[in-house]
Amino acid sequence: MIVAERKPLDEIAEMIAPFRKVAVIGCRSCVAICLAGGEKEVNMLVSAMKLKNRNEGREQEFDGFVLERQCEKEWVKEVEDRILASDIVLSMSCSLGAQTVGDMYPHKIVVPGLNTKMFGVPEEQGVWSEKCLGCGDCMISTTGGICPIARCAKSMLNGPCGGSSDGHCEVNLDIECAWYAIHERLKLQGRLDLMETVRPPKDWVPSHSGGRRVLVREDAKLTQHQKRGEEVVE
Repeated sequence: MIVAERKPLDEIAEMIAPFRKVAVIGCRSCVAICLAGGEKEVNMLVSAMKLKNRNEGREQEFDGFVLERQCEKEWVKEVEDRILASDIVLSMSCSLGAQTVGDMYPHKIVVPGLNTKMFGVPEEQGVWSEKCLGCGDCMISTTGGICPIARCAKSMLNGPCGGSSDGHCEVNLDIECAWYAIHERLKLQGRLDLMETVRPPKDWVPSHSGGRRVLVREDAKLTQHQKRGEEVVE
């Protein structure tokens, strides 16, 4: 899931200060799970902004609501009238949602209420950890299901660096060395021979190093006939 956290209230207030009508749009997907941009968080932010404005003598109107997924145009389209009625949109979603709204209504100012942090998983209540960088060429089949690209501070491909000590990372001793974790996992699986595999330099072409990526599934694309709602006869 995408993990995000809310920006400081003062930063949010500064971004929206010049505008009267503010649409605060949350998302019921990832950012709701990580307690950053769901319905509860939208309501809390609106209440906090109203209180701050009252104390500072500023008048603003807030329209707070939540979409199923802010990164999908179909859901955004359903609230188009509320977006167009605003002077500015404060997106309480990950950057994908904020950019989707911005792309759909380029004349409308859209600002982020959250900082998008990482692809992560919940480890316990209130704790998330990064486990994927979206590099485009997954290799965890040979590393015991553990990603060294995301979980190793140096993205090492062939075992730990010289700074690894007692199973911990030299960059942050509170973090487990990714390759120590890989070794222990492969040992449990009876596949320690994979530790001796020499992996070639990683192919970064599928990663973001080549610029913005676009994934196309031809089998999922609508034909022009289907887009117009016409019946397609095989």
